[in-house]
Amino acid sequence: MWLINSSVGRKVVMSVTGIALILFLTFHCCMNIVALFSANGYNMICEFLGANWYAVVATLGLAALAVTHIVFAFILTVQNRKARGENRYATPTTVNTSGLMDVAERWASGNMLVLGIAILLGLLMHLKDFWYNMMFAELFHLEGLAHSPADGFGWIVETFSSPLIAALYLAWFCAIWFHIAHGFWSAMHTLGASGKIWQKRMQCIGLVYVTLLMLGFAVVVLAFAFGCAPALCCTAAC
Repeated sequence: MWLINSSVGRKVVMSVTGIALILFLTFHCCMNIVALFSANGYNMICEFLGANWYAVVATLGLAALAVTHIVFAFILTVQNRKARGENRYATPTTVNTSGLMDVAERWASGNMLVLGIAILLGLLMHLKDFWYNMMFAELFHLEGLAHSPADGFGWIVETFSSPLIAALYLAWFCAIWFHIAHGFWSAMHTLGASGKIWQKRMQCIGLVYVTLLMLGFAVVVLAFAFGCAPALCCTAAC
């Protein structure tokens, strides 16, 4: 099958799975922002996405996307390392950029594997802090936890009350920013949005989109880390 056996096919798989994961991050960010304003609203979403069959199926599907993306990324990295040496992540382009964003783009394009490993480590931390204490705990009826598996708001408050954990999450978001800032337009290039005009547009759209996305995640972490989320005030008032 050409999607698996050819270099172009592998890049297409990488691009499609990457875009799917970005869409999931967008949903996750919107969900997290709800926690800023309403503890009950956020917990309602958590209950809906708890240990229900459709949530479990969706989680397995998401895990399959992530594993596929990681495996194909590793395969392509090895291939590119052999074929291009130090320029293994270079993508042919006629777009001229300059300044800080150009430096960031060049650094990200040359360190995608390092960024991928950092993102994977952050993902494991996130799964330990939330998925294990929520969906996994509900599925296997774990007891003795600090909060109920359905109390997502309580787990957010618990997790980000630690300055170290909050700082690690912010560092994780930075790694994701660099990874997607390069990966988004690279995926669009693979899927056909190439040429001077469209590649420049995809670079701009990707940078703006991922910046807003990561800012959304960061605002939630900082708001709970500093105890200034509006939902905390409402909870205290109640």
